[in-house]
Amino acid sequence: MPFGVHPGFLIVLLIIVLIVFGPGKLPELGSAVGRGIREFRKESDKVINEVRSEGGEQKPAAASTTVEEPAVTSTVTTAPSGTAGAESAKTETKKPA
Repeated sequence: MPFGVHPGFLIVLLIIVLIVFGPGKLPELGSAVGRGIREFRKESDKVINEVRSEGGEQKPAAASTTVEEPAVTSTVTTAPSGTAGAESAKTETKKPA
């Protein structure tokens, strides 16, 4: 069973093709299908080879350069609600992880 097609279906299909095109046109039809498949394979191989050659020439940018971020320190001053003044202010210093 090629391509999961039932053999009975293939026989019926071949009989219908024989009736529609006739026995004289079947060799021409077969050669035309063969040429089309060969041309399709040739073009698809060209595309695959082109993609492979372009993929090998490119260098990954992330692996070649390293960027270090500067350390950032921020100071946040908060005051509890209802109170004012420097003695009640709380100062926090956050450092990046």
